[in-house]
Amino acid sequence: MPTLPTTERPPSGTPGKRAINLSLSSDVLLAAKQLDINISKVCDQHLRLVVQREQERQWREQHADFIAAYNGTIAAEGLPLDEWKSF
Repeated sequence: MPTLPTTERPPSGTPGKRAINLSLSSDVLLAAKQLDINISKVCDQHLRLVVQREQERQWREQHADFIAAYNGTIAAEGLPLDEWKSF
């Protein structure tokens, strides 16, 4: 199996990890190290959550017109099959 030269980056979308430079507050970094916290894991998990929230916010923003129109239709006409529900 061929290996990539160290200067070549894997294609975008390829799962895995990559080393980066990151600046953190020195007091928090020291406390995290003293508590034996895996800084890479915590940063990765939190960044993943921040990215997900931003993607959701952008989706809601991009589809706001449709959502408003759909909600207006439901308010005016009710839910489909509403007349047959038994609860």
